[in-house]
Amino acid sequence: MNFISIQPRDLNARCAAGPVTLIDVRTPAEFASGHVPGARNLPLDRLDAAALRSVNGPLHVICQGGIRSRKACEQLEAAGLGNLVDIAGGTNAWKAAGLPLEGTGGSVFGVERQVRSIIGLGVLVGSVLAITVHPYWAGLSGFFGAGLLFAGLTDVCGLALVVAAMPWNRSAPAGGSCCVPAAKPDAGSCCGGK
Repeated sequence: MNFISIQPRDLNARCAAGPVTLIDVRTPAEFASGHVPGARNLPLDRLDAAALRSVNGPLHVICQGGIRSRKACEQLEAAGLGNLVDIAGGTNAWKAAGLPLEGTGGSVFGVERQVRSIIGLGVLVGSVLAITVHPYWAGLSGFFGAGLLFAGLTDVCGLALVVAAMPWNRSAPAGGSCCVPAAKPDAGSCCGGK
């Protein structure tokens, strides 16, 4: 791992000093619900290292809580890109630091929340059916528990990948940000230099 990690306040200081190239790897719906001013949306499942090779200077990467941005940096680094900067804590940490957001089109039921809801529902349904119908239904709860254990040990959540690929997570709501790129994103600068 050769990329660096900085805090949101450090990113804000860099943005104040001049244009910064910043990509947000969340889903378009999450991005439209509020993002760092000037960030460009390039979802993790559609990340194309070749389209980012022309970026001059550091490429800053942010997500919701820091996990997807770290994965994006690892993926971009493996594809041969250098000068990568992961924003620790993501957009959640940016908001917690009291820094401004743009495109706050309301609250979105984000991927992480959807995953937690599905797992909770799966465990609850499995438990209720095991008690009321047949003990074998406990396997459903066990399945979700095993998935959580795997995700915790490997930092890879298959359910999150499936949920992020669902149609409602793949497109921005009507009136979404102008920063949502077409198939090949403009590799220009952000944070004041749209």
